[in-house]
Amino acid sequence: MSNGDYKNAASIYEFTVKDTHGNDVSLDKYKGQVVLVVNIASKCGLTKNNYQKLTDLKEKYGDKGLVILNFPCNQFGSQMPEADGEAMVCHLRDSKADIGEVFAKVDVNGDNAAPLYKYLKAKQTGTLGSGIKWNFTKFLVNKEGIPVNRYAPTTDPMDIAKDIEKLL
Repeated sequence: MSNGDYKNAASIYEFTVKDTHGNDVSLDKYKGQVVLVVNIASKCGLTKNNYQKLTDLKEKYGDKGLVILNFPCNQFGSQMPEADGEAMVCHLRDSKADIGEVFAKVDVNGDNAAPLYKYLKAKQTGTLGSGIKWNFTKFLVNKEGIPVNRYAPTTDPMDIAKDIEKLL
């Protein structure tokens, strides 16, 4: 989906993104699953807790229909310096972060923001507008591919569990 078309999208299933190795991935493959979309960073003060709790969420709900889609982003304090591909895979392995699917690094704000993020922000605006404020902003998407909630970077992933359970 092109940059201008995100406004007409009916769900996340209309988007194609790149995985960490540069391959196209249609989000259509996640139809019927509850999805949590997160912009991640390796050098952020929120990283350790989020990596651990996202791993916990995946372990608790992954076999019940939750999938976590992680998009590295270097827009906030250059806190995601790792390159896509093997460097990203090694970083997550070394961090013991089994956090779900990992995609290519994206911008989440500005003119070059990924179309998926433009769509998510249009559907679930934040407290102070639609812009992503920091690393680890989370979007919860229902089984129909519709964003139903947005959580602040400081929201502990386990505090989202009750909302996830309602959608599973």
